[in-house]
Amino acid sequence: MVLIGVGRTADVYVVDERWVLRRYRDAGLGDAEAERALMAYLHRCGYPVPVVRPRENSPATDLVMERLDGPTMTGALFAGLITPQEAGATLALLLTGLHSLPARWSADPRERILHLDLHPENVILTSSGPRVIDWSTAAEGHPGLDRAMTAVILARTGAANPKRTAVMRDVLAALLAAPSARLDPEELEEALRLRTSDPAMTEREIALLGRAGATVREVAGLQPA
Repeated sequence: MVLIGVGRTADVYVVDERWVLRRYRDAGLGDAEAERALMAYLHRCGYPVPVVRPRENSPATDLVMERLDGPTMTGALFAGLITPQEAGATLALLLTGLHSLPARWSADPRERILHLDLHPENVILTSSGPRVIDWSTAAEGHPGLDRAMTAVILARTGAANPKRTAVMRDVLAALLAAPSARLDPEELEEALRLRTSDPAMTEREIALLGRAGATVREVAGLQPA
């Protein structure tokens, strides 16, 4: 199989013209079966995710899914195919659509499915519309935490690369301009705490979270910490 993508915890290989294989490098790095079940549920609900194949006899580290055409949102953004405003508005719509679906397990009617890593690298802009990938961090909880997490990731990405700072700030502003994207200060603090404790984060990425939090507060019109 041909390797076509390398992530923090998993690699992606071509199976054939219709399918790709996402394989965790170690069984302890993720739960491919849980991810498969969630994506199948979301697809049945009409949410834009890749189609997934049943596990059959594949290892527990493997997830076979639909091969998507088109660039990531990041690729499209920096190729000039979409504007920062379009990117931010699309992220807001994807979050709103996800949070309109009922949770699978929680009995609390206020809780919804959360992606917790929904940012431009995890959105593929296909010919039939955006599709959301990488559900390895998904959980259930209050939607505001998901919005805050996306905002933090956008701001941290901008802080990490001066050439992208202005563009990512514009994406963040467009995200937070959506009526559904109002941030709660406590949920922002929780998002920052979760990112800080994420074992997949590098020391440099963690060091940038303070600046990212300040950017989110400024753009959202929140009081400084």
